[in-house]
Amino acid sequence: MDDLDSQVMDQEYKKELLEILYIRSFRFDPEKGFKLTSGATSDVYIDVKKTALSSEAMELIGSTFFNILKMQPVDAIGGMTLGADPLAYAAAMFCTLNGKYMDAFVIRKEPKKHGTEEWIEGNVRPDASVVIVEDVVTTGGSTIKAVERARAAGLNVRAVIALVDREEGGREKIEEATKLPFVAVYTKTDFLELHKERTEKTKKKPEVVRPDF
Repeated sequence: MDDLDSQVMDQEYKKELLEILYIRSFRFDPEKGFKLTSGATSDVYIDVKKTALSSEAMELIGSTFFNILKMQPVDAIGGMTLGADPLAYAAAMFCTLNGKYMDAFVIRKEPKKHGTEEWIEGNVRPDASVVIVEDVVTTGGSTIKAVERARAAGLNVRAVIALVDREEGGREKIEEATKLPFVAVYTKTDFLELHKERTEKTKKKPEVVRPDF
């Protein structure tokens, strides 16, 4: 594929979406920390679903993926349920509304127990060129599984795109295991830098002097 990193959306859209993610999804607690899906504990927690399922962010998310994929030969976008689902839906709709027809698909965590008993849900043909999307990448395990299941279903996986890379080794593992290009729209560093900036502004905020009546 062409250089995907160079096609990440323009800075204004990127900044606006980061602001919403910071307010809705980012949590920082260096004392108690948070337990992650991987079992590890971190002082940073980013719950992308709180943003991805909000109406104010859906268009921005769709625009994000449109700007990355508009020049790419991709037929559909999807990933492991549940985190990838709202991202794939927003991307597919925004791309199609802007002249790049794209379907969405869902990769189940467990195969369907009836009917076709398949892992993949969606109107996507077996030889379609697709992109795997992830909300947050930590260790990369779920993303690698998603790629494997998509390939097993006959899909031609072209790349992996994560909305957030926690920079904890997941990117490297995904690239090594799948041999695919990996693009992250944001990294944990982006959130920590914004948090530092906001914290410093709060500390410098002048005290309001109230008149003594």
